[in-house]
Amino acid sequence: MQNESSRNTIIFIVCAVAILVLYQIFVLDPAAKRRQLDRAQAVAVAQATAIKAGVPILPNGQVRETYVPRAEAAAASPRIAIDSPGLTGSLALKGARIDDLFLKGYRQTIEKNSPLVELFRPEGAQNAYFAEFGWAGANVADLPNADTLWTAAPGAKLTPATPVTLTYVSTAGLTFARKISIDDRFMFTVTDSVANASTAPIQLAAYGSVQRQGLPADRSTSAVVHEGAVGVVDNKLTTLKYKAWKKDGGSEASSTGGWMGITDKYWLAALIPAQNEANKSQFRVVQTALADVYEANFVGPIHKIAPGTTVSETQHLFAGAKIVPMLQDYQKSLGIVRFDQAVDWGNFWFFTRPIFTVLEFFYHQVGNVGVAILLLTIVVKLIFFPLANKSYESMSKMRKVAPQMEEIKKKFEKDPAKLQQETMALYQREKINPLMGCLPMLAQIPVFYALFKVLSVTIEMRHAPFFGWVHDLSSRDPTTFMNLFGLIPWDPSVVPLIGAFLSGPLHIGVWPLIYGLSMWLSQAMNPPAPDPVQQQIFQLFPIIFTFTMSQFAVGLVIYWFWQNILTILQQYVIMHRLKVENPIDSFIARMSGKQQAPG
Repeated sequence: MQNESSRNTIIFIVCAVAILVLYQIFVLDPAAKRRQLDRAQAVAVAQATAIKAGVPILPNGQVRETYVPRAEAAAASPRIAIDSPGLTGSLALKGARIDDLFLKGYRQTIEKNSPLVELFRPEGAQNAYFAEFGWAGANVADLPNADTLWTAAPGAKLTPATPVTLTYVSTAGLTFARKISIDDRFMFTVTDSVANASTAPIQLAAYGSVQRQGLPADRSTSAVVHEGAVGVVDNKLTTLKYKAWKKDGGSEASSTGGWMGITDKYWLAALIPAQNEANKSQFRVVQTALADVYEANFVGPIHKIAPGTTVSETQHLFAGAKIVPMLQDYQKSLGIVRFDQAVDWGNFWFFTRPIFTVLEFFYHQVGNVGVAILLLTIVVKLIFFPLANKSYESMSKMRKVAPQMEEIKKKFEKDPAKLQQETMALYQREKINPLMGCLPMLAQIPVFYALFKVLSVTIEMRHAPFFGWVHDLSSRDPTTFMNLFGLIPWDPSVVPLIGAFLSGPLHIGVWPLIYGLSMWLSQAMNPPAPDPVQQQIFQLFPIIFTFTMSQFAVGLVIYWFWQNILTILQQYVIMHRLKVENPIDSFIARMSGKQQAPG
């Protein structure tokens, strides 16, 4: 029958989603956490062409064999302090690298005294991460490299008001100058110039490089989060996750303008060459004894520098948080092609971007991301109201005619053809469309995915508080039944065995439980399944999804809970109007001691 067919469709869809989610929780996530780096192969780096020359993976092609503490690695070079409203750290005069950066305003946890988020780390320390710039050229002696010691004015400090200029004079009669400035957010401007005081013309090409040595220790294990190579080259978005990046060896392309870099879940280091010049960009991986080295680089056009002349190249480096309005502002002011796509909007960007735009609008109005999610839910309900209204009317009518359905089933139990004929006749008389029941669920799946994506990848959701115990809507509900949801002053996660269980599906907080109750009530408003087995399966759904949703960001759980509440209210109004018995009226009648009259 069509009724059973629609229910089977719902069961299949919901079970498929549940299986995928449980597979992610029990198989993919543990496997990702168990993986460890096991690198032993050392590969020599050949740089025979002008494109790759001067872009060394390690100084002088060396292979590092040991790590030193971060502070010791930073002390290996004289430094110039960096201090801006967005960043703090230093740049190394040895190699003129920007290799020591922390993000002001972003801490590693929600605790007020938590350390600042570290972006760049000097080479020599484990998980080094830095940006460098220079000139590449074949048959040009004494070009500055990672070992070159640049000079700067005494007491120089890089701030938005005080750019710094570094200089180096080569033995070949070339004077290199590098002016570095920083704005009040996360953008560096690097202007390199070369003055040729020799007697022979030379050919040089400016390059930029962002290099990460080893995989980040705090990288996300979620399949929906992109971390690795990212860029827009030749007006095409290029993304490579670390695993695919290493497997494929990277990519090369020619472009005019564009940008390329390495992204984390919330942070980005991106090179931005001159947008009106041709360049050749490259994502590559080099294996060393200690770690794989992931690099994004570009080389600009070749300049012919005659004796007595000077050439200059200006490029930018973005090193900071992927704040969408900020990326869009840089995109407009600097003419950077599709720079806001540094945020991983996913393949369904036509859903995720509008969802984010609406959330951001509401957030600016109310100042609370959680409240913005509630308002977004209302907007979604209003958009789907006509479809949902017809669906709930159909389901309410099916609930009303359930006794008649039972009589038809008993009467024509041994005649399936007649049973289906009479059932369809009943649906036609009562103007019921049994297929309408699953349409709202199917229509909202893209919205659910889009919100899931937005909560997972946009920094605006990171550490965003709601009310009560929820201090980070992008993480799971922090409460757990193991300590009576915080009533007992004991942290069960400190016990190794219990902590291991709590890190998985047994981490059931208050919001997942509230969501489970709302799902149970919403399901109780629907007409009962005709088959007893189906009824038992549907009764298990609130329990299964309570455990499933407990693994998701609490902001998503709040959205789905509020969605259920609005659905229940809409169903209640329709059922009350059609005089259909419903569990809310039945509960009120029992509490008041009155017997509810049949609808």
